[in-house]
Amino acid sequence: MFIRAIVISDFSSSRISLNINGMKNKHPEYLTRTQSRMLDQIAIDEFGIPGIVLMENAARGVVDVLLQQGDVSSVLILCGTGNNGGDGFAIARHLVNGGVKATIGLWGSADSVRGDAKINLDIARKMKIDIEEIDPNDEQQVDSFFQRHRELNYSWIIDAILGTGATLPLRGSFSKLIEFANRFSAKRLAVDIPTGVDCDTGDSGAVRFHADLTCTFVCKKTGFDRSDAAAIFGNVHVIDIGVPHEIVEKAAAIDK
Repeated sequence: MFIRAIVISDFSSSRISLNINGMKNKHPEYLTRTQSRMLDQIAIDEFGIPGIVLMENAARGVVDVLLQQGDVSSVLILCGTGNNGGDGFAIARHLVNGGVKATIGLWGSADSVRGDAKINLDIARKMKIDIEEIDPNDEQQVDSFFQRHRELNYSWIIDAILGTGATLPLRGSFSKLIEFANRFSAKRLAVDIPTGVDCDTGDSGAVRFHADLTCTFVCKKTGFDRSDAAAIFGNVHVIDIGVPHEIVEKAAAIDK
């Protein structure tokens, strides 16, 4: 018998994972940016877990949480060209499979998408999911995208733009994109961390994605550990993506 679990936590709770015998393994509660990167590297290089499996588990976990939130009839997923965007492409697939209208706004060239993210982009294309590619340097194209989508009645906006690797402050077109996303009356979900927020400190520049809900992976990040966290991250759900406990412990022991 296979048991699949998603662990949900809020700011007042510790990170707990359950094994199939019901025993509790307490993970470290927080990871830094460096530790998070090393966790992925250890999982892939030392344990042989393909990156695409981690991405798939992350996407399924986000969708499972999102579908518990009430009205999820129409979703705009803003995706970057990296792995955070790859999560977004896979999220779109699972939403469409669940009967949700999902639209992808790809911020950048599809030719820049590589590896696991490209696999999920290609699948979304073959499914004929609505994908709009926007050149951030083309002001006319950017303004046209904003104008058309501003008039649509989305129930959720998903931020799968930059993820934990982003550096601050946001500049140029990324700032415009986040300002656009924040204007919607729709609820907003951040994948792993809101764009415009530093993973390690929780600090942000003048512009950040205003998340009602953040789905972060494996553990909260150290930037979540602050008194005003709820105002920055909204409700936080920690998604179990199938990384063995030993990997989490090993990554957490790496110098921050």
